[in-house]
Amino acid sequence: MDFLVLGNLHVICACPICLDFFLDPVTTPCGHNFCHACLSLWWNNVNDIFLCPVCKTCFPQRSFSRNSQLRDLSEAIRLQQETQSKRKQQEEQAPCQKHNQPLVLFCVKDLEVLCAQCSFSVEHGDHYACPIEKAAVYHRRVLNIITEILKIKVKESEAVVARQDRILLIWRMTFEYKKQQISYEFRQIKLFLQNELEALLNEIHIEELVGLSKLNEYVQALSDHISTLNDLLREAEANHVESDLTLLTTVPRAYHRLENLTCPKPLSSGAKQHGLSLPPQYSGLDKIIKQFQINVTFDVDTAHPQLVISEDRKSVVYKERGPSV
Repeated sequence: MDFLVLGNLHVICACPICLDFFLDPVTTPCGHNFCHACLSLWWNNVNDIFLCPVCKTCFPQRSFSRNSQLRDLSEAIRLQQETQSKRKQQEEQAPCQKHNQPLVLFCVKDLEVLCAQCSFSVEHGDHYACPIEKAAVYHRRVLNIITEILKIKVKESEAVVARQDRILLIWRMTFEYKKQQISYEFRQIKLFLQNELEALLNEIHIEELVGLSKLNEYVQALSDHISTLNDLLREAEANHVESDLTLLTTVPRAYHRLENLTCPKPLSSGAKQHGLSLPPQYSGLDKIIKQFQINVTFDVDTAHPQLVISEDRKSVVYKERGPSV
């Protein structure tokens, strides 16, 4: 049975008057328990009012009842405690297993408990052995010092853990801030690209409308030019069969119209180059693009006629030929 439990039961089974285990316990009408002899002695020479020694309740006459259950419990606990005490005393006074003599000395070097005969053995003959009581006092002091040192180390370790927890919290806050910063930058890039896309599409749309308008004007001018050419052709064919006098009369006017006849200038079909212009903070994309760039040299002899190659033969521009008239 655990010593703590035994201690609690000892308190329960102790008489409030003699503070020892109940001996022939009795119970008063107010519910308190006492030894029969203790209560009888307490009420000795009392004839009119009997007071409870604990709660001071008054009784008109001497009144109590025997408590056999508390008597049996008290006796069992007393016997158990005596058995535990005897066992502990036997363990503390255990003799030497080799010589069956009391253990009275302590080897300072080997830290072993010895009997008198063990101290003269070959193993411990040249070692210093002191009485157990003296060694116990010394080692209790050492253990007290070690205990204080361990308490200090525990506090230091707890302080280190607390600092590490603060560092860990700072790290988490730092990385969380970095995550938020990167997410914010990517949202800004996305917004910038969206705005750039809309601007470029709007610019291309305007260029498309302007180009279509110019192309329609050019087609209309060509149609008018073709109509004029057809008129001149019919007039020439008609004058060709006229008389000499009529032919020579109309020739100056025909030559004059031919001299003033101009063909509309060809319309360039080259579209404006549109590119994405990133702000300086996003120039890292250029580094990514440069990974896929290679050094090339164009061959002028095998190039297509509509490709205009630079002098260093490192760049090329496509140029359409104008329509022949």
